[in-house]
Amino acid sequence: MKFEQVIIEIGGNHVATLTLNRPESMNTFSTQMAVELNQALVELDTDPSVRVILIKGAGRAFCAGIDVTELAGKTAIEYREWIERMEAPLVTLSKIKKPVIAQLHGVAAANGMGLIAAADLVIAAETSRMGLTAINVGLNCIGPILPVARCVGRKKALELLLYGNLIKAPEALSLGLINKIVANEALDVQARLWAEELAQKSPIAVQIAKTAFYHSEDMSYDAQFAYMNEAFARLCTTDDAKEGVTAFFEKRIPVWQEK
Repeated sequence: MKFEQVIIEIGGNHVATLTLNRPESMNTFSTQMAVELNQALVELDTDPSVRVILIKGAGRAFCAGIDVTELAGKTAIEYREWIERMEAPLVTLSKIKKPVIAQLHGVAAANGMGLIAAADLVIAAETSRMGLTAINVGLNCIGPILPVARCVGRKKALELLLYGNLIKAPEALSLGLINKIVANEALDVQARLWAEELAQKSPIAVQIAKTAFYHSEDMSYDAQFAYMNEAFARLCTTDDAKEGVTAFFEKRIPVWQEK
């Protein structure tokens, strides 16, 4: 697929950078960008040279939501199909095997905040902000609220959904929406280093960990343990597991084989 509104760069150290590329519109989701983003995630997940995906936005914002110029003139069925396309990447993030780190700068609003919450990990600039802002224009963020609620819990999720306020990076950190905050000028370098650090881990161990985590999330407590134990048992049969333990005892850096 030819990409125009997202940019894919596969550099060294097994990290792929995926950039939302509508800077003139603060990277709001157009239908085209949503489709391209979803397809890019799927393609990178199958690329054996990629172990970690880093998502960021071009220009002065990460993503300011959905492009409301596409809103008018649809039937109810067309609106449902339209919003499903816009939110598909938020679902895909949990389905692909490889970990995704979001690099947040500027603002992540509405579907942009949903994308941040749906990413596996988030590193943010100290002045960044986020919010479920659609309520302020007579709409709502009842799609993006789903990954947000899984991070922050019911009461805070409803506050974010119903009031539509932007929250600053320190509050987002305290709520579990982001993992770490860095200085604005250090964001690009620190995000890359963090992604490269994760890419040094065993690919198969990371992928099984992520997949098992999401698959078990809605199971009962005892079923979660049964599922996780099965996933761990499968991992123990891999060459990487054997290599990792051997390298530990031999006091050397492991050489991973599994993709």
